[in-house]
Amino acid sequence: MKKRTSKDIRNESRFALLRGLYSLHTATRQELAAATGLSFATIANIVGELVDVGVLVEAGREDSGGGRPVTRLRISPDRGALVGVDIAETYIHVDIYDLALDVIGQAESDLPIDENDPSSLARRVAGLIDEAAAAAGIPREGILRVGVSLPGQVDPQRGVSVFAPNWDWHEVRIQSLLSEAIGLPVDVDNPLRAIAIAELWFGAGRLVDNVATVNLGTGVGAGLAVGGDLVRGTSNTAGEWGHTTLIFGGRLCRCGRQGCVEAYLGVPGLQMTMAEVNASHDLLTGDRQREFVSDVAKGLAEGDPDCIELLEVTGRYFAAALGNLINFINPDHVSVLGWTAKVLGPELLKVTQKHLPNEVLPSAGAAVRVELSTVPGNSVTLGMATFALEGFLEQVGLPSRGPTNRLMASRKRSPEVAGA
Repeated sequence: MKKRTSKDIRNESRFALLRGLYSLHTATRQELAAATGLSFATIANIVGELVDVGVLVEAGREDSGGGRPVTRLRISPDRGALVGVDIAETYIHVDIYDLALDVIGQAESDLPIDENDPSSLARRVAGLIDEAAAAAGIPREGILRVGVSLPGQVDPQRGVSVFAPNWDWHEVRIQSLLSEAIGLPVDVDNPLRAIAIAELWFGAGRLVDNVATVNLGTGVGAGLAVGGDLVRGTSNTAGEWGHTTLIFGGRLCRCGRQGCVEAYLGVPGLQMTMAEVNASHDLLTGDRQREFVSDVAKGLAEGDPDCIELLEVTGRYFAAALGNLINFINPDHVSVLGWTAKVLGPELLKVTQKHLPNEVLPSAGAAVRVELSTVPGNSVTLGMATFALEGFLEQVGLPSRGPTNRLMASRKRSPEVAGA
């Protein structure tokens, strides 16, 4: 295990303080010490550092009961903007956040599966960031850093997409391509890490230490936090639950193996299940995944028996796969999210919860709650913006207050997305 340095400990303390402030919105130094478990001296030192670089500002003073007035602190939304980018197999979504991590601008584009040339993709992301910045009313100079999530296996230390099976990417130096196209510092990672950090900072992770965040979409995976810490594994592939075996010798998965969880719970897997239920169903005439999921939801609302059977079969698969995950890591909480979950989540969880007790050890089942995630907005972009914030704070020689404050002070908030 890599030995923790004093810099690592300092960064962890910074992030603990910021997590506390994102939860409390405003706080005194004493309240932050109580919320984080850090000493008052450590809190005072970190607050001074973050005030010096304009990340924290005074939010008012209040009577201390006879002594000097106590200062309340908040994160300054005007210090600069952070960008979170969610690149999936079928779309690109960009959110621009102020430093308080409220959404101030958005842009999105469909992504045909065959449009995956790395350089072209990087330029497309850069164009969407420009579009989102225009919606936010901020100049490019107001953006501090960009976090980009990519499907497949990603090595954030090297800035490399190790393997993206749907695109046949191998060892693509995507971070440098993105940085060159965007013209800003860029962090890259896997969506499973992004959803896990978002859940830690803004979801169930604020209340419990052991969380699995299950993502359902074209692909399937789980972000993991144990003891309040993000789990990456040796090669940043921890949480590839979608590529664990659900059915021995089962369906061929896009990873090249057979019977993977993803082959049954990913949207292509749902389409295959529908073909097994009724190969001539109208829902199978198109090839667009989002339309298929939306049409399944409509079919359920209308009482379509084939859609009901599809949900029942998928719920049993989900219960079995989720039971394996719960038995293995024994979490306090499982949060379910992803664009499939947004459309089918409540109905799918009803069926899954019905079968789950048969798939988990009694003690593990009694200890865990399985619910839809409460993290606001897009968990992937929020998580990547959080990584971008970490990257910004870790930069050597943080810039002092200056032009960025003035640039951000004039931004135009979009009422449709502000505070999302």
